[in-house]
Order: sequence, then C-alpha cells, then structure tokens
Amino acid sequence: QVQLVESGGGLVQAGGSLRLSCVASGRTFSSYVMAWFRQAPGKEREFVAAISWRGGSTDYADSVKGRFTISRDNAKNTVYLQMNSLKPEDTAVYYCAAAMTWGKRLHDEYDYWGQGTQVTVSS
Repeated sequence: QVQLVESGGGLVQAGGSLRLSCVASGRTFSSYVMAWFRQAPGKEREFVAAISWRGGSTDYADSVKGRFTISRDNAKNTVYLQMNSLKPEDTAVYYCAAAMTWGKRLHDEYDYWGQGTQVTVSS
C-alpha cells in the first residue's frame, strides 16, 4: 500500500509559477513510477507527466512540455511538479499517482492516488 498526499496548489496569475509536491508513505517509493494527472471541471482526468523509478526517464503531455518539470527525491519519498508559464487552461485539480510499470498514460493504469490539490490560473 502507498498513500500519497499532494500539496502546493493555489491561485496564481497567468505567466506565474507553482511547485506541487507529493509525499508518499512507506519504504518502497523507489519501486514506483510516479506521475501527475489533472482534471478540470467537466473533463476527463488527463496525463500530465511521469518519472521513472530513479528519475532517469521522464514523459510529458504535449500541452505542458517545455513549461512543466517533474522530478523526484527518493530519499524524501517525494515527487515534484514545477509549473512555469502557467495558463488559464492549466486550471484543474492535480493528482499524484503511482504505478509499477513505465509507459502508462491512462488513469486506470495507475494503482495509487492522492486526494488532489487545486490549481487555479487567473487571466
């Protein structure tokens, strides 16, 4: 079992930055691929970014590539999402997720989820 707790969301103006954090419980954090998803009102949950077990590989949705950076610190059981040049269309609840295998972009392919943190970008 892995429990995930996100933090760092908030209200920011367009063009601004936020850094989300997700802390995982347990001693097997490095066994999991970690990812961020987001869900805007009335829309399906969508993939944002993923990072491999030791951080050697990353994957980004086209909509955030070049603006968002995912990273992890296995010693702190934490995964981060640095979000720069934020746009109003980035407004959503952002979720942290964990999976055992690499290359997954569908939400039902992830085994564990956090409760989400709200990000609101004003124009």
